[in-house]
Amino acid sequence: MLLSVSAVPLAAADDLKDRKERVQGSIEKAERHLDQSSSRLLRTTQALNVAEERLQVAEGELAEADAELAAAEVMDQRMQAALDAAERELERAREDLVHGAEQVRVQEKALGQIAVQTYQLGGPGMLGLSMVLTSTDPAELTSQLNSVNSVLDKESVTLDRLKASKVLLEVQKQKVKAAKDQVALRRAEAAENLDRKAALQERADLAADEVSDLVAVRATARRAAAAAKAEDARQLRQLKKERAQISEMLRKRAAEARRRAAARAERERARAERQRERNERRQSNQSSNQSSNNPSPPPWSLSYPVQTYITSQYGMRLHPIYHQWRLHDGTDFGASCGTPIRAAAAGQVVGKYYNVGYGNRVIIDHGYQSGGGMATAYNHLSSYSTYVGQRVSRGDIIGYVGTTGYSTGCHLHFMVFRNGGTVNPMSWL
Repeated sequence: MLLSVSAVPLAAADDLKDRKERVQGSIEKAERHLDQSSSRLLRTTQALNVAEERLQVAEGELAEADAELAAAEVMDQRMQAALDAAERELERAREDLVHGAEQVRVQEKALGQIAVQTYQLGGPGMLGLSMVLTSTDPAELTSQLNSVNSVLDKESVTLDRLKASKVLLEVQKQKVKAAKDQVALRRAEAAENLDRKAALQERADLAADEVSDLVAVRATARRAAAAAKAEDARQLRQLKKERAQISEMLRKRAAEARRRAAARAERERARAERQRERNERRQSNQSSNQSSNNPSPPPWSLSYPVQTYITSQYGMRLHPIYHQWRLHDGTDFGASCGTPIRAAAAGQVVGKYYNVGYGNRVIIDHGYQSGGGMATAYNHLSSYSTYVGQRVSRGDIIGYVGTTGYSTGCHLHFMVFRNGGTVNPMSWL
C-alpha cells in the first residue's frame, strides 16, 4: 500500500517540473517579443508566473502529504486490527495453557490415586499370585484377574494421557510466547506508524500554511500584473493612436510626393513631346532612335541599417501575455548597444523623438519610389546623430542601437512604411 502511494509524488514532481519549464519558456518567449510589452508588465507577469509555480509546487506537496497521511491512517487501522487479533490470539493461548495445566494436574492426581490403590494391595504381581493361591472358585479367580488387568490398563491409559497433556502443555506455552512476541511486534509497528502519522500531520499543516501564504502572494501578484496590464493596454492604445497619426502624416506626404511625381512626369512628358516635335521637324527619321535611348531607372531598394543578424521577423504573432494575435510591425536586428545605425536610403528626417513603446526613434521620408510613398523608422535608439528636417544620404549614421522604450535588450526595431502603412522590411532590403 505504501509503495503505491509513494509512486504518486514522483509523478507529481515530474508534472511540476514540466509546468516549471513551460512557465520559463513563456517568460523567455515574452522577452523575445521585445517591443510589444513594457518592462513593468514583463516583471509583474514573471512574478505572477513564479508565484503560481510556487503555489502549484506547494499544492502538490500538500496533496502528497495528505495522500501519505491518508495511507498512514489506513495502515493504522489495519495495524490496530492486527494488534487486536494478536491480543485475542494471546488470550486464547493463555486460556488453552490454563486449561492444559488443569488437565495435567487432574491426570497426575488420578494417576497418583491409581498408583496408591495398586501398591497398597501389594502391587499387581503379588495381587495376582495372592488371588491364585487363595481362590477356590475358578470363575471368581478369572473375574478377579480381569479386574487387576483393568486397573493396570487404566493406569497405562492415564499415564499416556498425562504424557500427551504435558507435550500439549509445552506447545501451548510456546504458542503463548509466540503470541506475546506477535503482540509486542504489532504494538511496536503501531507506535512507529503513529509517530509517522504525527510527522505527516505536521508536514501537512506546514504545507497548508504555505499554500495559504502563497495564495495571498499570488493574489498580490495578480493585482500588480493586472494593474501593469491595464497600464500597458492604455499605453498601447496611445501607441496605436500615435502610429495612426504617423501613418496619416506619411500618407499625406506620400500623396503629395505622388502628386509631385505625377506633375514631374507630366512635365517630362510635355518636354519630351516638345523635343520630339522639334526633332521631327529637324529630322523625322530620328524619332524612333530617340525613344530607344531613354533607359528605365533601376529598381529602388533599401540597404541594411545594421549589418547583423535578425532576432524577430515582421508579421502576426500570439502575444505571450495578452494571448491575442498582434502585428509585429517591423524586423528586429540584434546588435550591441552603441552600434551605429545607418539610413537605409536617401531622404529627409521627418521625426526624431521619444515614444513610450518605441523609445528613441527616427523617421525618414524617402519620397515617391517604385510607384508609392516610402518611409523608414528606426526604434529603441540609445542616442541620435540627426535632426528633423535634415536630408540624409544612404549609409549616413542617424543614431545608435539602444534598449529604450518597450525593450528587454539591445536591438534595432526597423520599420518600413509604404503609402503610410507598415510593410515587411525584408521585401525591400
